[in-house]
Amino acid sequence: MLDAAAIEKLTGIVAAAQAAPHTIAKLTDDYPGMTVADSYAVQDALLARWQAEGRVLAGYKAGLTSKAKMDQMGVSEPSFGLLMADTIDADGGIIPTGKLIHPRAEAEIAFVMKDELAGAAVSIGDVIAATDFVQPALEIIDSRFEKFKFDLVSVIADNGSSARFLLGGRPRRPQELDLRTIGILLERNGEVAAMASSGAVLGHPARAVQMLVAWLHARGRTLPAGSIVLTGGATEAITVTKGDAIAARFQDMGAISVRMER
Repeated sequence: MLDAAAIEKLTGIVAAAQAAPHTIAKLTDDYPGMTVADSYAVQDALLARWQAEGRVLAGYKAGLTSKAKMDQMGVSEPSFGLLMADTIDADGGIIPTGKLIHPRAEAEIAFVMKDELAGAAVSIGDVIAATDFVQPALEIIDSRFEKFKFDLVSVIADNGSSARFLLGGRPRRPQELDLRTIGILLERNGEVAAMASSGAVLGHPARAVQMLVAWLHARGRTLPAGSIVLTGGATEAITVTKGDAIAARFQDMGAISVRMER
């Protein structure tokens, strides 16, 4: 693992790239021995820095939650990242593009927790029981790496390419839905750009929450009540540019939309 000085240097590089948008080289160019554990150490340092600045942790996001993405990256479990409250945008609103470099949009199902979850082996039933409601979400991810060249450890250290996200549509009790079979359409400027079933996320999106809780437990943490969890892109991530209107339609859960600032 990298020493504390290296973690602090990497944290500064990532924080600066996000605060005043600019591209950076993939982190393993200078630190070829960097591990996933090092990447999460950078995330921890980012969170400490952001909270010291008064920013608030709203929840967590899962990534690499489809089998195809896992196979592509050579991993057997999702990656996880932080959701900060000041990156939430309004359904039907406008997302500022001035701080985005390579933005892409993906449609996800969000879980909002009413109870704390903790432990190494919570069940899907435990997740459902602890959930207040589920609802449609759009996440805008943004690769800050030069020439779009990156690897897994660099992306995790950059907080999973997090940029903006929004919740909308019709909040539903998870017990009312078959969360394995929700059809999802992602549209750009009125045309279908991607489609998927919610079961593309680990067979059941609650599995992402289950795995998140186990990951937090291994780090001596819990998933607090009130947390938002983005369970990972059910659809592929589509490229978006200034002026694009993005909408996602979820079977039995309504629709969500946003426009990229012109």
